[in-house]
Amino acid sequence: MRIVAGKYKSRQIDAPTNDNLTRPTSDKTRESIFNVIAPYIVSSRVLDLFAGSGALGLEALSRDASYVVFVDNNEEAISTIKANLNMLKISSNY
Repeated sequence: MRIVAGKYKSRQIDAPTNDNLTRPTSDKTRESIFNVIAPYIVSSRVLDLFAGSGALGLEALSRDASYVVFVDNNEEAISTIKANLNMLKISSNY
């Protein structure tokens, strides 16, 4: 998986390995969603509910959202989100 656009464009991110618990949003789907909501992202607050890998929230941060709340109840997903945030060197705004 990768970040589609913004300051983290083309950076690879990890997804949880257990496919029974998460189904990551494809790059094309995220790109389509963000093409529609692009005018509303800058300085917005975003909720990534059932976050899984955190791809939607990370995409929003990459496109200058001011804050993202990641929500998931699976420990592996939470660990993956934290690892992705560390890999991208994001230490605040979530």
